[in-house]
Amino acid sequence: MPPPHTRATLVADLQRLGVQAADLVMVHASLRAIGPVEGGAATLLGALEDVIGVDGTIMMVLGALDDWDWVNQRQERAELLTGTPPFDPLTTPADPEVGALGEYFRTRPGTVVSNHPEGRFAAAGHLADELTTDVPWHDYYGPGSPLQRLVDRSGRVLRLGADPDTVTLLHYAEYLVPLPDKRRVRRHRVVIGRHGPEIRVIECLDDSDGIVDYPGEDYFKLILEAYLGESRGSRGSVGSAPSELLEAADLVDFAVRWMAGNLANIADD
Repeated sequence: MPPPHTRATLVADLQRLGVQAADLVMVHASLRAIGPVEGGAATLLGALEDVIGVDGTIMMVLGALDDWDWVNQRQERAELLTGTPPFDPLTTPADPEVGALGEYFRTRPGTVVSNHPEGRFAAAGHLADELTTDVPWHDYYGPGSPLQRLVDRSGRVLRLGADPDTVTLLHYAEYLVPLPDKRRVRRHRVVIGRHGPEIRVIECLDDSDGIVDYPGEDYFKLILEAYLGESRGSRGSVGSAPSELLEAADLVDFAVRWMAGNLANIADD
């Protein structure tokens, strides 16, 4: 069995991939794919901070654990949600689908978390407050969202062994692409209000099943594959994980064009 990865070896891997001082990076990572690391998640984040320095920023999507999400498939939502535990931006665990690194990052000292039960983000570093403060309630991945702020700040997407359909930034492209009749959803969540728990409604594009019924593979996966197929971004290994470093603005522009060309006929049907 090879020796575990160390902070120093991860620093070297990240630098070879192209991560630089003062970078703003949105991270999607599989700790399992990276392999054994001395010190685990703390070492990985420490290595990334060594590379980006005090002027850099780490950002992740968290979402939120929601044992009552099934209620949104029912008509009597408010009645079913009455008395259920409210979302708390500081204590509610991250959505398990984002992986163990996201939950570790959420609880780590110095991490700032946005106040949203669906589109919750976490950030640490120079731009953390700017990315997570006063986020939109509706269309939380759209204009004004942390995703747009990532693009506007020349941020980058750092994928460390993440599944190919895991590129949250592509939800922002869904808002920008000029397609008719994009599918929207309304969700009900219990949150902490001024006078205690209250039920609030969230309206947004459908970020679970897609803005259109696209046949076959997840179109986020196809967009990423097409993007990398044009030799865009940087590819390498961090630890044992196949990894990519992508320019956020370029990826969004590419995704908007791809969606316009590949989803338009479906949206018109």
